[in-house]
Amino acid sequence: QVQLVESGGGLVQAGGSLRLLCAASGRPFSSYAMGWFRQAPGKERDFVAAISESAGLTRYADFVKGRFTISRDNAKNTVYLQMNSLKPEDTAVYYCAAATTMQRVILGAYNYWGQGTQVTVSS
Repeated sequence: QVQLVESGGGLVQAGGSLRLLCAASGRPFSSYAMGWFRQAPGKERDFVAAISESAGLTRYADFVKGRFTISRDNAKNTVYLQMNSLKPEDTAVYYCAAATTMQRVILGAYNYWGQGTQVTVSS
């Protein structure tokens, strides 16, 4: 089992920044690809970003490229999502997820996910 706890969400003005954190516990963190997805009320779940087990590979949804950066620190069992140039359409609950492969993260076939953290961007 892997437990994931997100933090760092909040209210920010358009153009601002937030840094989300996801703390993992349980099975070896470094054996999982990690990612973030988001879901706004009444909308489909969207893949946001993924990072490989060793942090050598990253992937982003087109709508966050150049604005968001995913990273991880395996020594701290933590994955991060730095979000810059935030837009009102980025408003959603952001979830951290773990999967055995990066492809599974990108496709939404997660093994584990957290409870989410709310991000609200005001215009």
